[in-house]
Amino acid sequence: MRLALACAALAAATPVAALSQELPPGAQLAASCAMCHGTNGRSAGGNEPLAGMPREELVRKFSEFRSGAKPATVMHQIAKGYTDPQVNLIAEYFSAQKK
Repeated sequence: MRLALACAALAAATPVAALSQELPPGAQLAASCAMCHGTNGRSAGGNEPLAGMPREELVRKFSEFRSGAKPATVMHQIAKGYTDPQVNLIAEYFSAQKK
């Protein structure tokens, strides 16, 4: 019985693990932005769309959020949670998306 449960749990988890390995790192990191900025950065309104924004502009805005130069409700805290290489991956991902 335990073996059957363990096999079922492993089988259920396999597709999710495989999917995360198929996504490029920038897409994996950018997925956390979807709640506010829409799937693939295409906002449905309320927040700035990120899809198609130039990479340099996204990196600059992250930097401004981190420093407090750009006003925000939560982005100043979120931006501090990413390293510079991660910000670059996110920016590259969104800049490659169609608006």
